Amino acid sequence: MSTKTEKVNWKAVFDPRSLVLIILGVFCSAIALEAFMLPNKFLDGGVTGMAIIVNLHYDVDLNLLLVLINAPFFVMAWKKIGKTFTVQSIFSVFLLVLVLEFLEIPTVTEDKVLIAVFGGVMMGLGIGLIIRGGGLIDGFEVITTYFQKNSALSASEITMFLNSLIMLFAALFFGIEAAMYSILTYFTAIKMTDYVVEGFEEYTALTIISKEDDKVKELIVKEFGKAISVYKGERGYLPDTFHIHHPCDIIMTVVTRLEVHRIKLAIQEIDPKAFFYVQTIKEVKGGVVKQIGSKHS
Repeated sequence: MSTKTEKVNWKAVFDPRSLVLIILGVFCSAIALEAFMLPNKFLDGGVTGMAIIVNLHYDVDLNLLLVLINAPFFVMAWKKIGKTFTVQSIFSVFLLVLVLEFLEIPTVTEDKVLIAVFGGVMMGLGIGLIIRGGGLIDGFEVITTYFQKNSALSASEITMFLNSLIMLFAALFFGIEAAMYSILTYFTAIKMTDYVVEGFEEYTALTIISKEDDKVKELIVKEFGKAISVYKGERGYLPDTFHIHHPCDIIMTVVTRLEVHRIKLAIQEIDPKAFFYVQTIKEVKGGVVKQIGSKHS
């Protein structure tokens, strides 16, 4: 949440890595729009989807619409989220407008499935790169963040509701089939965005209960270089031997989803009867969750 005294961090705005990510993301988004989506009346979600509907149905300039529809969302972002973020987002939108205005990109295909899949992939890749660069090209993310903090609904529920309205309008203006392909494009885009923003190293909580708990702890910490948390518990209580139970350490570690399988295999070599359960983690802060290299990598 921004404050009145917050100033724009111009060093962050002009950070070379951020600029490269934003520029690459804008070009990917422009390719998705001009080479796949616009010629075939396919929509994305959010502001881009709204702008495409108005552009195709009322023949209003798409670039003008992108600026006008995003403007109130960026005013809200300036007041409620952060000034540096808002400046980077405004830069992203105006750069997209310039690329769409001056770069002619031919239509790649007329196959609707290919358009939905590859158009969604390119759009998701573009949005993800821009987010990693610190900006946005879609003001809907701003309103989603704002209402999430002021309502009982989650961010995904708010986004789904707003984009459902856009797809409903798409069905009314362009027909059911176009709306269905647009939904496929949208879901392809958001999945691709997730991969780009979170990476394949999305974090996962792995919990292990084993009679060889000391060896398992040593394996995870020393061989894989991971931090662990240990809870005191009991194992046993099986249906046929309910009265038999033993004290044990319940071990929890945070790993990437690419590491889960390798760690499980290594633990099963120590204890073939070890019990695991895996939970998806939305966010990780603090502690030790990354390390450089390991004997098992």
